[in-house]
Amino acid sequence: MLTTISRSSTAIAEHASALVGDTPLLELTRTGSGTRLLLKLEQFNPTGSGKIRMARQMVLAAERSGRLRPGGHIVEPTSGNTGLGLAMIALERGYRFTAVVDSHAARDKLRAMAAMGAELVLVDSDSTGGPSTVERRRVADEIAARTGAFRPDQHNNPANNDGYVELAGELIDALDRIDYLVGAVGTGGSLCGTTRELRRRGVPVTTIGVEPIGSIIFGGPGGKYWQSGAGSPPGFTVGSNVDYGCIDEGVPVGDVAAFTTARVVARRTGLLIGGTAGAAISLALRRLTLVPAGSTIVVLVCDAGEKYLDTMYDDEWLRARGLLDEAAHRRLHRLLDAYADSVDIAAADLCRKAGA
Repeated sequence: MLTTISRSSTAIAEHASALVGDTPLLELTRTGSGTRLLLKLEQFNPTGSGKIRMARQMVLAAERSGRLRPGGHIVEPTSGNTGLGLAMIALERGYRFTAVVDSHAARDKLRAMAAMGAELVLVDSDSTGGPSTVERRRVADEIAARTGAFRPDQHNNPANNDGYVELAGELIDALDRIDYLVGAVGTGGSLCGTTRELRRRGVPVTTIGVEPIGSIIFGGPGGKYWQSGAGSPPGFTVGSNVDYGCIDEGVPVGDVAAFTTARVVARRTGLLIGGTAGAAISLALRRLTLVPAGSTIVVLVCDAGEKYLDTMYDDEWLRARGLLDEAAHRRLHRLLDAYADSVDIAAADLCRKAGA
């Protein structure tokens, strides 16, 4: 079993989890007023997701407390990204891992977990075809009670939020100012954990949480949604890691807007991102002209889009569900073009004033 998860002192990592963190920032766009929209690309972590941060932290905390002993067993319900993180940490540290999943999860996430040696227990999706979060939790609890396995409980485990302390530090080290932080809310760990540490270190950030329309986290009516890895469906008890004191505003974003934005980002940058990141970017793009001039908005990009090539990046999949809106794609391209033009106009005005 590995005895440490710290980075090697050389340029060569000794194990994959040592590569976690130090993910890049990309400027997606800016306006003529000097406001800019930056993407924190958590997809560059091992497993293609920022959730490897909290998976690692939950396992280490369980080891320190004695809840997880050498050769132990971990079981957790997951839509995929947490499971990928737990699968990697489990194999590195010598644990058996069982992921309780449903067919709402991206198939490539399930294949990747299995490739890393995870045991998959599949439960039926609910009658709406949405995520069967309640049933996944019930089955995981039953397995843990029957086998004595460690159940991290990512929705209520404080080590989840603690896993993003380093992410906050990376933002502080990279940026002179962080005015707004925007991110999708599922367990709440990434957005609330990052916000809590930023504020603890004196950064007066305004935080906006995004959930799918149909999720109940911010009190909206429950319903069906296709965004994977964010939100809470009807009947699910929102966990304690959703710290409402860390979230200044909660905004629902629909599947069409989320998926359209992710696809447009791919066309303009060459980077594939997940649908929940598309939702967060969609909201941030609408806010760019509403915030004070010179603001910096950071969006947490939770995961990579390569896992969704047969869903949200597939036109036929979208059409079959009424989620392909080509006019919305064109409008978003025009909006991004307008932001770029506003920068050119502002620069030209500056030149004219300087020459006057």
